[in-house]
Amino acid sequence: MQSTLLSRFTGCLIGEALGDAVGELAFSARTRDLLDSEVEKAELLRYTDDTAMALGIAQCLVESGSVAPEPLGRIFHANYSREPWRGYASGPPSIFARVQAVGIKYSEAASALFGGRGSFGNGSAMRVAPVGLFYHKSPELYERACESAMPTHTHPLALDGAAVQAKAVALAIGLPPGGAFSPRSFLEALEGFARTTEFRSKIRLALDLILSGASDPDAARTLGKSVAVHESLPFSLYSFAKYPASFRECIYCAVLNGGDRDTMGAMAGAISGAYLGVASLPGEWREKLENSVLFSELAASLMHNLPLS
Repeated sequence: MQSTLLSRFTGCLIGEALGDAVGELAFSARTRDLLDSEVEKAELLRYTDDTAMALGIAQCLVESGSVAPEPLGRIFHANYSREPWRGYASGPPSIFARVQAVGIKYSEAASALFGGRGSFGNGSAMRVAPVGLFYHKSPELYERACESAMPTHTHPLALDGAAVQAKAVALAIGLPPGGAFSPRSFLEALEGFARTTEFRSKIRLALDLILSGASDPDAARTLGKSVAVHESLPFSLYSFAKYPASFRECIYCAVLNGGDRDTMGAMAGAISGAYLGVASLPGEWREKLENSVLFSELAASLMHNLPLS
């Protein structure tokens, strides 16, 4: 049981990084054949800020057992300062600069974005997978996922999106390995967990698209694929729920249909890796992933420091 859980924790973190890295390549290699070729030619599969921030959350959980916004914000800030080239969008750097210049809290700077509405970008959900792992049995999962968003995202949609993605990871861990998978049960559980009408309706729509046999390009156009969390996370959920048995097919669905490819790959990859376990991820991809030992070490540390349920 412990070995299975560790495999799923490791699969989740590595799955996120692989989906992120392969998705980044898909911005230029936009067909399956081209993407296969680019992955094969790559000496190193390099992840972006999506995974870097997920590692920051895992680091915070291991060090403090929580994702309180200010300590987490400091970790995000330090990691950005060390590796600013990871591909961060404008939001986090502007928050970090304002905190440093004015001395306010990270969550306060985040809430001032976009005219005081806060960001509803998918950055809150792209990095939340370690929260789904750490709190997978906790009734506090929703609140802890929201906490992890607060250093950079305070809009209700961003908070709900982070919670839905964390719940998807938690559900994936709890499903029997190799058992029958029900897209209906999985997506209906997420629909019931979501608290905004936008996410409830999009998750229901994702299920309807799967049950009706819609094509993946049509599903992407219908659900959305932009940097807005409610226009990219639903398609990532669709990608996993339609292709639960194959990590590769799940990722190709998430990244080869346009839009914010690396982030949709990261979100879908985290769920798929949590469900399938690390051994089911493509070995030739895992061998090329940068810092792969770090992911395994953090997965083990998260598992060994789980809160009492």
